[in-house]
Amino acid sequence: MPIISISTDAAASWDWPLQHNDGVVKVTNTTEKFEVGLDAGFFGPNDIDVKVNGYEIIIHLRHDDRQTEYGFVNREVHRTYKLPDDIDPATVTSHLNSSGVLTISAKKFAM
Repeated sequence: MPIISISTDAAASWDWPLQHNDGVVKVTNTTEKFEVGLDAGFFGPNDIDVKVNGYEIIIHLRHDDRQTEYGFVNREVHRTYKLPDDIDPATVTSHLNSSGVLTISAKKFAM
């Protein structure tokens, strides 16, 4: 599985296949926090697994067959991203809101 490296630049972005428009997500990386919001509208909380392994974040979204007006569909997304060196990996959290946005955030190391 490829690892996508993320710059520590505040304008850095992640390639996310479910994102509307161009599939690129803006990453907020300030001196206070790191945060990214990913479109996960096709998935429920039990379909999402976010893990941290050192300075890598592993995101796995999967749902089984669901019937739609066009037939059955299943979806699966698996991405690994490198986290910035100045965040504390132990503080990484994820939250799926009611609009289907998966927000991943982390605190910075105290300077």
